[in-house]
Amino acid sequence: MTSSTTPARPAAGPAARHRRLPIGALRLPGPGRTLSVRWDPRATAVGALLALAAAAVGVWTLTTGDFHVPVSDVLKVLAGEHVPGADYIVGELRLPRLLTALLVGAALGLSGALFQTIARNPLGSPDVIGFTVGSATGALVTILVLGAGAASVAVGSVIGCAVTSAAVWLLAWRGGAVGYRLILVGIGVSSLLTAANSYLIARASFNDAQSAQVWLTGSLNGRGWEHVWTMVATLAVLGPAAVLLGRPLRMLEMGEDTAAALGVPVRRVTSGALAVGVGLTALSTAVAGPVPFVALVAPQVVRRLTRATGPNLLASTVMGALLLSLSDIAAQRMLAPTQLPVGVLTGVVGGCYLVWVLARQWRSGQG
Repeated sequence: MTSSTTPARPAAGPAARHRRLPIGALRLPGPGRTLSVRWDPRATAVGALLALAAAAVGVWTLTTGDFHVPVSDVLKVLAGEHVPGADYIVGELRLPRLLTALLVGAALGLSGALFQTIARNPLGSPDVIGFTVGSATGALVTILVLGAGAASVAVGSVIGCAVTSAAVWLLAWRGGAVGYRLILVGIGVSSLLTAANSYLIARASFNDAQSAQVWLTGSLNGRGWEHVWTMVATLAVLGPAAVLLGRPLRMLEMGEDTAAALGVPVRRVTSGALAVGVGLTALSTAVAGPVPFVALVAPQVVRRLTRATGPNLLASTVMGALLLSLSDIAAQRMLAPTQLPVGVLTGVVGGCYLVWVLARQWRSGQG
């Protein structure tokens, strides 16, 4: 009589248990075909809660204001029913502005997650390293110098952001454009472009300079359905591309050498993430102006909420939408009937957050 025993598998240590994510299996057509997806329950829960919070802010935005609209009437308008008075207030004034805020915030949150992952630094945000200012410079040249129409602003914004990102990347490159070298070069380029923007406004006519200055602050006033469809097309094209880059970007956090050893095409992934981030930043700036600090704050808040490694692209996207929509309604209601540009509010909140990040990094460096 023989007996065989299977040696027991050693229990995984605490670190291994922390890294292992639950696996969900999806059976595909055909024998033996399954698709396994790793997911983090905490990150999923955080993303769902952020989405619910954004929806609640959206309902609040559509119902409140100088003319109160009941939730039932808002739902009827959204369902396509005719409600006298509410059709225009909700469908033509409040809803396009809300959707623009959500979509621009989502694009900024996603671009911030991409840039911070590439730079491997929490300050690697497009508004800190000059990409947003470069996008604004391209748009101002299009408006004030070339005298082009609104349709050309997006083109000028994309060109300005692309040229600025290329300049910052080349100036910071020394075997890799990462760390504080990229941040410092970006801050310097941002200062130069800010001076150029001030010069362009100073030489413009009074009316053009006044409208450009309001736009430079970052504003959602007067945004209509044309801006909504611009951002829908932007996220429809660049969003899936960013999602496809999520896994290799997660591996890049282990270091370029380790990622390359695991088969990640480092240069291709970095260039792709840079191109997607530039497109998101440029078109967001073309629609709403250079709204500051949303791209900086959203990924960092998400990282602290989810406690998950990697770029956290989807959660950062939802957080950006929530932050900008909440900031916009606060800018509308805080000093009512006077409405502040949303960039003023995000600048104050983001500036305080930036000081906190710098102080924390300085203390950790000293320690």
